[in-house]
Amino acid sequence: MDYKPLPIGVDNFEKLITRGYYFVDKTKMIQELLEKKGDINLFTRPRRFGKTLNMSMLQYFFEDARQEDGTRKDNSGLFHGLEIMQAGENYLTYMGQYPVISLSLKSARQPNFHLAYRMLVRQIAGEFERHQFITQAGMTEKNRARYEDIVWERADMESFSDSLKFLSECLEKYYGKKTIIFIDEYDVPLENAYFQGFYEEMVSFIRSLFESALKTNASLEFAVITGCLRISKESIFTGMNNLNIISILNKNYGEYFGFTEREVKKICSDYHLEHKYETAKEWYDGYIFGNAHVYNPWSVLLFIRDMLADDTSFPSAYWANTSSNSIVRTLIEQADDQTKEEIEAVIEGNSVEKPVHEDVTYGEIDSTMDNLWNFMFFTGYFRKVSERMDEKTKQILAVFTIPNEEVRLIFRTKIHAWFEEKVKSKDRTRLFMALLDHDVQTLEEEISELLLETISFNDAYESFYHGFLLGILSGMKGYVVKSNREGGTGRSDLFVRPVTRRKEAFVIEFKVAKKYQDMEKAAEEALHQIEDRQYVRELKDDGYEKTARYGIAFLGKDCLVKLF
Repeated sequence: MDYKPLPIGVDNFEKLITRGYYFVDKTKMIQELLEKKGDINLFTRPRRFGKTLNMSMLQYFFEDARQEDGTRKDNSGLFHGLEIMQAGENYLTYMGQYPVISLSLKSARQPNFHLAYRMLVRQIAGEFERHQFITQAGMTEKNRARYEDIVWERADMESFSDSLKFLSECLEKYYGKKTIIFIDEYDVPLENAYFQGFYEEMVSFIRSLFESALKTNASLEFAVITGCLRISKESIFTGMNNLNIISILNKNYGEYFGFTEREVKKICSDYHLEHKYETAKEWYDGYIFGNAHVYNPWSVLLFIRDMLADDTSFPSAYWANTSSNSIVRTLIEQADDQTKEEIEAVIEGNSVEKPVHEDVTYGEIDSTMDNLWNFMFFTGYFRKVSERMDEKTKQILAVFTIPNEEVRLIFRTKIHAWFEEKVKSKDRTRLFMALLDHDVQTLEEEISELLLETISFNDAYESFYHGFLLGILSGMKGYVVKSNREGGTGRSDLFVRPVTRRKEAFVIEFKVAKKYQDMEKAAEEALHQIEDRQYVRELKDDGYEKTARYGIAFLGKDCLVKLF
């Protein structure tokens, strides 16, 4: 059966329409933008929620597009049959009427300031080159030379700092109309610079670029900016009182980023996958932007693609490697004991109440663990189910939960892996020596201390403790840790084998106790199981004469060790 191709990774509106990709119509966003009449509109949404495609759509609608020779290009056909065409002449009169500057800052994700700055310069120069036909009509020699210096990337930083304002002025003179500016992924250079160690240099450049283009620009009609997070006003939006911030908390524009329930049902119907809708809902629904309930669009499209290939396959966490994780990982690695318990609780399906604020100040990232919850909320890891104002502090408190199974799986895998990496980076020499020396008390202390460094979840305790033990015992010089090997009449949890058979080998079996008073009994049961099922026989058969047996009982973050 023939279906329209799915627009996976297609974020150019013209390409999507002209090549016949499946399109979820978001063009009514244009109508709302014109009705709200915001001067500078900042949209913050998680990664992969359609921001770049929407920016492309806006550009093709508003831009008075020109060929290289300056002749007009009509883009109205791209919107044939779409919702904006039914909005009325009051809105359609804006179509194709403005010069547009369109800039993406995502290429600035570089390891040092020099490379990041050069990538931004290249993007700016490319936009100047796109409009180069305007230099042929009435431009002064001085401005033409300045223009050419930017095109050829030989201008100094000062010239590039106010380049968008300069281009706006040039476009206004040519067209006789003020300029619209679109800036996509505005926060990428700042987040990257913070984690790469050149934040102050990048903030200085972006602040200058934005202030000249958005604050002191008489040639500006309006601007739309998109990003994942709202960077604090003190950083780059100083004194910009005309800034209209539309975050996921804002009641406007909620349905234009992500897919609504109606849209997902239609996608499933259009691809004859109605029977997969409930699975899509369970895995990819759960976000609330303003008053709109939305699905992750990236994941829905990939899910439909995979179901078309094989509708018996399982859903996946497609979003796991697309979201920006640097901030979240940094904060999680610094999580205190209370925060770890709260993370465990939300994995289990519970909620947590935290103060919510929209401003991000990178210099204060480490000041409070409350920042962790805010970053995770605004980057798509949580949904807000309710909010209230604290009468004493006058802070807004929001109740957060995990939105869907996709994000829950990300918690169980990616975030859990970050904790495991942190545990493995610890010096475990004392643990290894305690195991080899039969020092049960030290072994208990070391295991318990490492348990406090990680997170766990109740419905996977057996597998959690198995993976935990395997992880912390790996890396012993001269020893190999084997998991769940056949031995005797059953399966041992772990074997720790020395490379040379002249040394002692170890069998480790564990049990999970239901209450603290049962821990000693559980450890004894683990030892009895080693004996009853003859786990040692495999080691003996392989030439290991000296063996020791450890029975370990776990309960939450506590452990008790017995030696035989």
